[in-house]
Amino acid sequence: MNTWLNPYLKFRDSAADALTFYQSVFGGELQTLTFGAAGAAEDPAVADLIMHGHLKTADGWTFMACDTAENNPRDVAAPSAYLCIGGEAEEYDKVAGWFAALAEGGTVFLPLETQMWGDRFGQLRDRFGVSWMVNVAGDGGPAGAPTDDD
Repeated sequence: MNTWLNPYLKFRDSAADALTFYQSVFGGELQTLTFGAAGAAEDPAVADLIMHGHLKTADGWTFMACDTAENNPRDVAAPSAYLCIGGEAEEYDKVAGWFAALAEGGTVFLPLETQMWGDRFGQLRDRFGVSWMVNVAGDGGPAGAPTDDD
């Protein structure tokens, strides 16, 4: 049996822009379905909003997203969450490029730099309000992996 876990992001009216942005950062194939195309737009103002979007990145990750109305009873305040990206030391340039692209128009809380555990780590919130943690392994093994000292 195969199982999987992937983020499903909800936006008020910017899912299309966010998914297009993430596709520009990570590459891959993007598929979207609008409320209008699905015949689910009782209000013409929502016809072009995303009912379901699916991005399969060049690295094989999956992001899904949609737009949601402020009056949707399923959308209540939720715990804070971060999307976490990790990579091996030899992937530093690739992962650092993602960090820089995600940071454009967003807020960097912690620059991607060497931390006390030896990895390069940074935190940011992108321009769509999504929070990210990025970790690139130092010489001590896989990104975020415990060491013998842990």
